[in-house]
Amino acid sequence: MIQPDEKVATPGQIVSFERNDITFTGKVIPSQCQRSVIVDLTVMDNLDEIDFEYDRTVVAHTNYRIIEE
Repeated sequence: MIQPDEKVATPGQIVSFERNDITFTGKVIPSQCQRSVIVDLTVMDNLDEIDFEYDRTVVAHTNYRIIEE
């Protein structure tokens, strides 16, 4: 289980989060969201192997951890 930190991610940072017991990693892209970020999942090497319909998703600030600045 990923423990979110209290930092708010900014565009360009890499975050990690879980959804349906799968750990995702993605790059935060610019958006006007205030309580969440939009994450581009195409940075994941195994995205094609995961049954996930989209290559971008919205993640609440309370549900991710910044793993690369």
